[in-house]
Amino acid sequence: MPERTAATEPWWRKAVVYQVYLRSFADSDGDGLGDLAGLRSRLDHIQSLGADVVWVTPFYRSPQADNGYDISDYDSIDPTFGTDADFDALVADLHARGMKLVMDVVLNHTSDQHPWFQESTRSTDDPRRDWYIWRPPREGAQPGTPGAEPTNWLGFFAQPAWTYHEPTGEYYLHLFTPEQPDLNWENPAVRQELFAMLRRWLARGVDGFRMDVINLISKRYPLIDVPPGDSGEYADAYDQFTCGPRMLEFLDELKTQVLDPSGKELLTVGEMPGATIEDA
Repeated sequence: MPERTAATEPWWRKAVVYQVYLRSFADSDGDGLGDLAGLRSRLDHIQSLGADVVWVTPFYRSPQADNGYDISDYDSIDPTFGTDADFDALVADLHARGMKLVMDVVLNHTSDQHPWFQESTRSTDDPRRDWYIWRPPREGAQPGTPGAEPTNWLGFFAQPAWTYHEPTGEYYLHLFTPEQPDLNWENPAVRQELFAMLRRWLARGVDGFRMDVINLISKRYPLIDVPPGDSGEYADAYDQFTCGPRMLEFLDELKTQVLDPSGKELLTVGEMPGATIEDA
C-alpha cells in the first residue's frame, strides 16, 4: 500500500471540529431556543474561525429528559429544532463551503417513549421484549421496593440502574435516567435496526458520527451484584458495563456494515467513559 503524503492523508487528521449545542446556539424564530436555521445563519462565522467540521448535539425527536440524549425517533427531527428541509439545507450549506457535518448519535439506549420500548412493555412475550434488558425482581424480595432490583448497580446519575415495571412484574436496565432504557445489543435484530438507521443518515449527507457512550453497549453477562459501597447497598458497577467483552466485535460489525460501505472517508468519535489507553 503506498505511503500517505500530506496531500493524501485522511482529511480528519488535521480537521478542526466546532461543537454546537443546538438549543442555546442561535435562535432563528424568536422562541428562545436555538435551531437548525439559526445554525445555518452562523456558518460564515464558524468557518471564519477555521473550523472544518460542525458537530451538532442531538436534534432527534425527544421528550428531552436528558437534553435530547433520550431519543424517541431516530429518523425524525424534533420540531423544536426545525424540519427535514432545514436539515437538508444545513448539509448543503456546509458542503458548499467545503465543510462537513458530524451528528451526535446515541446507540446504547433510547427514550422510554420510543415505540420499541413502548412495545417491549406490553408483555413479557412481546417480540420487542428482548430489545431491552429486562429481569425479574431479586428472589425473595418485595418487587418495587429498595433492594429488590436484579442487581445492586448504580447508574451514571447515582441512582439505582433498574426501574420496576409493575404491569409486567419485571425491571428494566437504564444506566442513565429511568427515561433512558438500555438497548440489548446481544440481540442481532437491535443491531441491524440501528445500523440501518445510521445508513439512512449517511445517505442524507452526514459525514460522520460522534457516538455517545459507545463503550457501554456490551454488558458482562450474567449480570451480577458488585461489592456494596460505603454508603449503602448500591454501588458503582462500571466494571460490569464499561468496555464489555463484545464491544470490539460490535464496533467491527458497525464498521463493516455501515461505515465501510458508505464509500466515504468518515469521521467517527467515540465517547468512552472509563476507557483505558489499552481499551482505546
